[in-house]
Amino acid sequence: MNNLLFCFNATVPVFLVMMAGYILRCMKMLDESFINKLNHLNFKVTLPILLMMDIASTDFYQVMDFRFVLFCFLVTLGSILGITLFAILFIKKKSILGEFIQASYRGSAAVLGIAFVQNIYGSTSVAPLMVFATVPLYNVMAVVILLFAVPHNHIKKKSEVIKESLIEIIQNPIIVGITIGMILSLVKFKIPYVMDKTLQNFSVLATPLALIGLGAGFEGKKVAGQLAPTILSGMIKLVVLPAIFLPLAVKLGFADEKLIAILIMLGAPTTVSAYIMARNTGYEGVLSSGCIVFSTFLSSITISFWLFVLKLKGVV
Repeated sequence: MNNLLFCFNATVPVFLVMMAGYILRCMKMLDESFINKLNHLNFKVTLPILLMMDIASTDFYQVMDFRFVLFCFLVTLGSILGITLFAILFIKKKSILGEFIQASYRGSAAVLGIAFVQNIYGSTSVAPLMVFATVPLYNVMAVVILLFAVPHNHIKKKSEVIKESLIEIIQNPIIVGITIGMILSLVKFKIPYVMDKTLQNFSVLATPLALIGLGAGFEGKKVAGQLAPTILSGMIKLVVLPAIFLPLAVKLGFADEKLIAILIMLGAPTTVSAYIMARNTGYEGVLSSGCIVFSTFLSSITISFWLFVLKLKGVV
């Protein structure tokens, strides 16, 4: 019961902030121009700073476990490639291909993963390792997939798309933030107090502003027209991936904090930054917003279910 209550406490407030954004849009307190600027601010400033600060604050050398990191990296890469192949073969509406792939693999691993492990074990010694192994890969692959699959790319030469993709990856603010964070962690650089406090003030804006922008940009009628891919994406993210890879993790001997981190890596709801990146890459963002809302609402049930199964097996 406590685990179920925690999951609801972790996901319902997120859902309510998104709803607040939607209500503010309905009340005409927010308009399309403001929403676009808000998403741009999140993509360029607050979200990169948040990721940079989270990774920079982790002692890379103290928590390093190469076997665990390699498992997380390979499972994430395998998930992305499998989902991409599935989408190419079975998703008929090619204009949503990039959004569908991203929403189906890219979970809220950093925020929810650290919170969940800390709530159960009182520490976050291994969750940052999972973040190291997954979040950079999430973002690099998201940029590549979104750019290659964006609807207008069919009029361009493949070489042009590759060139633009490489430039976008290098210049992508989120990837830049992650790279700087990893460098700071590796060299054990301590950010001066004044700068640290300033950056923290920006980083705390990332999630609430992103949620408000997401809710305000949510278009119920359009999402209803994409209900099938929304549900399919959510089921892949919350049910299929954990069902495939959790037994493998248990068989390889991962348990306790590491297994919880793997559970969140596999079964966390679609991250809000997926919507921001989709919008900033030329997509409508309708499918992304629908997947985030649906997976966030459902994850309180599915994560509790998987945790209950792991407890029954005696591995957590």
